[in-house]
Amino acid sequence: MNKPLSGKTVLLGVTGGIAAYKAATLCSRLVSLGANVKVIMTEGATKFITPLTLQVLTRNPVATDIFDERDAAGVQHIDLADSADLAVIAPATANILSKLANGSADDMLSTTMLATTAPLLIAPAMNVHMWEHPAVIDNVNKLASRGATFVEPGTGQLACGYVGKGRLAEPDEIVEAIVAMLAGPKPLSGQRLVVTAGGTVERIDPVRYITNDSSGKMGFAIAEAARDRGAEVTLICGKTEAPVPNGVLVVKVDSAIQMHDEVMKRLPDADIVVKAAAVADYRPLHRAEHKMKKTSESLTLELVRNPDILQAVGEWKSGQPLKDKPFVVGFAAETTDVEKHAMDKLNRKKCDLIVANDITEAGAGFGTETNIVTVYGAEGPVEQLPQMIKRAVAERLMDIVLSRMNRGKEQASRKGTEA
Repeated sequence: MNKPLSGKTVLLGVTGGIAAYKAATLCSRLVSLGANVKVIMTEGATKFITPLTLQVLTRNPVATDIFDERDAAGVQHIDLADSADLAVIAPATANILSKLANGSADDMLSTTMLATTAPLLIAPAMNVHMWEHPAVIDNVNKLASRGATFVEPGTGQLACGYVGKGRLAEPDEIVEAIVAMLAGPKPLSGQRLVVTAGGTVERIDPVRYITNDSSGKMGFAIAEAARDRGAEVTLICGKTEAPVPNGVLVVKVDSAIQMHDEVMKRLPDADIVVKAAAVADYRPLHRAEHKMKKTSESLTLELVRNPDILQAVGEWKSGQPLKDKPFVVGFAAETTDVEKHAMDKLNRKKCDLIVANDITEAGAGFGTETNIVTVYGAEGPVEQLPQMIKRAVAERLMDIVLSRMNRGKEQASRKGTEA
């Protein structure tokens, strides 16, 4: 029998909803596929299904109490967190979503989830009105922006008597998502991706600088999406607000010149380059060695042009043989004539794609959790994405990049055959 999860440890969190009984079927399916399943139950979950049931099915002790330390050689919740290849919560109540989103750690499950660095898969289950409540929506968006994957609840008869969205996805659907995350194909495996993120810092003196409002969240989301597709990711980031992703090579820089140098030296080995950073166009001609004092009513700064990193990447790419050309994606943050400026940038800088947004739109500017973008190719608009969390935008962008790269390879293969 094929066991695609052999050698994989799934950490399963079960919370206190009526759908907790489905955890028995879920455990059974995962074990049959070769997974080592370790279960953590909340106190509420134990009211619906016993820990003994899941212990028998998984052949592992079930954790319920953070103070029940059974092995003096280790700390249970840390050992569980470290052992996981994937953390799954099914069913996930509104309460656990709130705890995860806000970093609460007041029981065994929430504490372990805060300690693990494994990918997180969440299968919510709750009343339809709870699922649609703005607080729950905010928590789901917050978790998704950090990289959590969701198996959305189904629509049907709920235990409370309502008919609507909120029913836990069927165990087989959850298992399918787990297999895809742990043993599924990695379409970018073997590909090396360089992505830039955040804003650059152009120093005036040791305590003052020129910068912009970029948070780095879009670039970080792209790095995570590419990493999860199997790419070897180098993330070159300037000033950022969010914590950097795990599982990627992080290169910290300050200025546009530093970012330019780090990007250019990695180009020969790059298969994909995504320029999501907001790079300062100008820098002060002179940087004071010491803090500048107030000596007059006005101050004039002379600024000089910074290197245009995307332009440099495009020019370098133009001089390479076809097989060595990286796929280049640029970003354009605009306030007027978005399509006109995006297409001009794509052509001038020899990009394969440009991702453009109007930063004056609510939900699309710097520092937000969401974005509203249009992806442009040489033929014009490729796809317009509505307001979505940045991780979802990144996922769709990686799909488009992969599709275009595969199409390019097929065209090159046909040309070679015809020759």
